[in-house]
Amino acid sequence: MPGYKHPCKFCGKLVSVDDNVCPFCGKVNPVGPQRCPKCRNPIETGQVRCSSCGLTLQINCPYCGKPTFFGDYCQNCDKRLTVICPKCKTEQPPLGEKCIKCGKPLNITRS
Repeated sequence: MPGYKHPCKFCGKLVSVDDNVCPFCGKVNPVGPQRCPKCRNPIETGQVRCSSCGLTLQINCPYCGKPTFFGDYCQNCDKRLTVICPKCKTEQPPLGEKCIKCGKPLNITRS
């Protein structure tokens, strides 16, 4: 028996709770609460800081440079708020200037 479906928080189409990517709009984490990029604690749009780790949740998008809430996607350009390390190719949130895996500079550039 199939489980209940929930609306994707981005496009509103019904998706399975087990889906990691919406099959309709292609965005990640289509169901469930938004989570802090650092500690994965549930967060809500509009929060200034994570209540668990204290991470500032207002950042400048690494692509368009405009201020945005640190969710999964930029509120202005709609790009995913991740960067890829040029050395080890690890995809990660833009939490600092160095890769969380290999420690090399990320060289964050805006496109």
